[in-house]
Amino acid sequence: MKFSGVVMRRAVYAGSFDPLTNGHLWMIEQGARLFDELVVAIGENPEKRYLFPLEERLALLRASLDGLSGVTVASFQNQFLVRYAESIGAGFILRGIRDVKDYEFERGMRYVNDDLHSGITTLFLMPPRELVEVSSSFVKGLVGPEGWREIVQRYVPAPVYQRLAERFAHV
Repeated sequence: MKFSGVVMRRAVYAGSFDPLTNGHLWMIEQGARLFDELVVAIGENPEKRYLFPLEERLALLRASLDGLSGVTVASFQNQFLVRYAESIGAGFILRGIRDVKDYEFERGMRYVNDDLHSGITTLFLMPPRELVEVSSSFVKGLVGPEGWREIVQRYVPAPVYQRLAERFAHV
């Protein structure tokens, strides 16, 4: 895509973001620095059960990313990520790798994506050491035991923490 005579570099960073974590936030901030436009997209799988419905995850993303320039929030459904990237004119897919398991999965997906559209480049980033263990599943697993609020607050953006605290006020 051309903008004022220069080629825009657009990337997509996708996930379920259920919930958004500080690890995701780090990836988004890095993507915003690397690309002219970063589309943060929630990939919706109708067969998966989510803690938060799609509209709420979109709202939490927007609230957590408020003020971050060059970033837009969207969602897609029933589509391969590389096909979604193509549909929005993204030349890059941004993915995070925390460990060997992530690497093996993402490496395979990178090759499949290349088979489907060789013109879209997958870029991998590794989060800093203090964020390697942070995942949505990890955060959800912390909710419940006495003192969970103090611990969870360290791993998620403020709007997400507030919503978790409201949702699980009885715990």
